[in-house]
Amino acid sequence: MTMTVNELKTILDVALLKPMATAAEIEALAGVVRQEGFGQICVNTFHVNRAAAVMRGSTAKVVACVGFPMGAVRTETKVFETEQALADGAHEIDMVLNLGAFFGADHGYAEADIRAVVRAAAGAPVKVIIETPFLSHQQKAEAARLAQNAGAAFVKTCTGFSPDPLALYEDVRLLRQTIGPHMGLKASGRVGNAFRVRSLLEAGANRFGLILEQAREILRGWDEADGGAA
Repeated sequence: MTMTVNELKTILDVALLKPMATAAEIEALAGVVRQEGFGQICVNTFHVNRAAAVMRGSTAKVVACVGFPMGAVRTETKVFETEQALADGAHEIDMVLNLGAFFGADHGYAEADIRAVVRAAAGAPVKVIIETPFLSHQQKAEAARLAQNAGAAFVKTCTGFSPDPLALYEDVRLLRQTIGPHMGLKASGRVGNAFRVRSLLEAGANRFGLILEQAREILRGWDEADGGAA
């Protein structure tokens, strides 16, 4: 796949989502994301205003995680969290599917939960995290269709907090086949190296969630494979 290093940077969501992350750590990462030209920084809603302040005036976007990482809060809570995140400067929302409702066969509630967040986002892209490590083949497809029906902009593989948060080629290919060519697909968790990123792009991913160290390693491998093309 032909893509320069700079083009690749624009589809990387560099995340700092550990619960013990401090304001200073968030601000430092935001500075790196801005300086090194990554497309997005992904943070918990507590830190959105800090990240947004550092990003102001740059092209980098702030992604806020809503209902994270469990997804098991009331819809009204997710809606409030979404509205506050946008007011604090977020550009995109990554929300977690209500897995309890989904596994309990209350797909109506799970879809309405997403739809309410999409409405609250008022045009800002919403990515729905379906936690693929917990789902069967059929459930992955069902969850992706549910997110699509609710008006989400992306389906996202996992939070990175599940027991084995590996972004799998087979999962990405299944999700892309399910949602078709126009909806976004974010692969996250242990994305791997530049070779695996190329593979996941070919499978249908068009956004990646990862930590800074992993992003830098992928860029090094990408640069070496492409002979230093910017």
